[in-house]
Amino acid sequence: MADFKMLIGGEWKDNPKFNPEKRAGPRNPEKILIPVWTESESGERSEIKNPANGSVAGTVPKGTVKDVRKAISAASEAFKTWKETDAEHRAAIINKAMGLVKANMAELANMLSEEQGKPPFEANGEIHHFVHGMDFYAGLASKIRGAQVPLPSAMGKNAYGMVIKRPVGVCAAIVPWNFPITLLGTKLGPALIAGNTVVVKPAGTTPLTTLRIAELFMEAGLPAGVLNVVTGPGSTVGQELLENPVVRRIAFTGASDTGKKVMEAAAPEFKRITLELGGSDPMIVMPDANLKAAVQGCRIGRFWNAGQACLAVKRLILHEDIYDEFLEMLKAATVSYVPGDPKSRPEKGQLRMGPLHTAFQREEIEDQLADAVSKGAKVICGGKRPEDAELKDGYYFEPTIVVDVPNDCKLVTEEVFGPVLPVFKVSSLDEAINMANDTEWGLGSSIWTASLADSHKAIREIEAGVTWVNMLHYGFDELPFGGVKASGIGHEHGPEAVDYYLENKGAVIGGI
Repeated sequence: MADFKMLIGGEWKDNPKFNPEKRAGPRNPEKILIPVWTESESGERSEIKNPANGSVAGTVPKGTVKDVRKAISAASEAFKTWKETDAEHRAAIINKAMGLVKANMAELANMLSEEQGKPPFEANGEIHHFVHGMDFYAGLASKIRGAQVPLPSAMGKNAYGMVIKRPVGVCAAIVPWNFPITLLGTKLGPALIAGNTVVVKPAGTTPLTTLRIAELFMEAGLPAGVLNVVTGPGSTVGQELLENPVVRRIAFTGASDTGKKVMEAAAPEFKRITLELGGSDPMIVMPDANLKAAVQGCRIGRFWNAGQACLAVKRLILHEDIYDEFLEMLKAATVSYVPGDPKSRPEKGQLRMGPLHTAFQREEIEDQLADAVSKGAKVICGGKRPEDAELKDGYYFEPTIVVDVPNDCKLVTEEVFGPVLPVFKVSSLDEAINMANDTEWGLGSSIWTASLADSHKAIREIEAGVTWVNMLHYGFDELPFGGVKASGIGHEHGPEAVDYYLENKGAVIGGI
């Protein structure tokens, strides 16, 4: 069991390596700032439960408003020096931290599996994705550039303008439970290389691996106060981060309804925000598609992480010419995705699917499925909790495929955050695109086809932040990722994400 304290700032202590015979300075400091790991002002701790069996995976402090204010103050103080730190030095610290993460990969993946519920091979993939993203941003640290702008001569001979890139200041990263480490990296990477300091609020149910990674950052030499982690309820820790005027930048990933509340809370202080919110991603399969590849893309795209992903395939739209054939292939593939103890090995030819993260998540998809069935939908695969008595203490649910789904049921009108896939039949690409766009969300989408013309039509006309062509729904670190409509504001991933952590200041030089 892992028991952690919160990381809040640091305190000055005598440097045991200080040499009084030499001049004191940056290379010979008399005192050094030591990171502080602390309990909460409340004195209370929260248990972190394993979704697979209900056991206690660890405990963390239950943070208070006072704890958050301490962290914000520490981040504000650290910003004064971190913003002046050489870009290469920032990158070197990140690279060293990622080396430590890779050296502790097995421990981190096991910890993530226990607190989140995903199988170790999925957890391992998430940690690798985190490292890749942080490496990507470390490589960009020295590439941040401003610009020189020619100005009209009528405004002054030889006058010119400059665009200066400056860090924003103290940033808040509010991270969800479904991919707590990957989505930590999409916020932490661009923030740190741009010279900002960060206060992280991990999800209340998945803080353990985040705190362990914070330890590794401190071991790598990240100055105290640059990264702070405060655990506790969103109603206290999260709310203070949203409302505190010292925090200038909010990055939030979560549900669309919560995103609205984030916007409202951040508005009075005019905070800069990015919101990566919910989705109802369509996957369109045309008659000329490689059906075997599309089935594999659909199976992984819907049931990876037990379907708990914002960019998961949430609506399968099949052309009528391949509808029956594709369904049979998908059903056979889905049956081999078997729910069970994440630490157990599935039989040959099978893939392991872990539990849903909480009892609420399972109850929500059960309610959505029951609503669809009551309105005429048919379950052709799965549709219930596993009967294995050994799984009774976990939040398991079978991978489920549903057909004849009415448009007014919850499987269509709500985001389905679990392993339930509604399937629809269309007779043309135009009909498929219209159906894809008939939703309040617009995060991801995909089309599977051999036609370049159909591919470009889908890219142009589907209202989504990303369209994959013959590709699994996956967030690449090299490309910007964000949504339209109710799926969010702004972008994470890619070089574009760094711009959200920088202020563009104009300067005019004249009279020289």
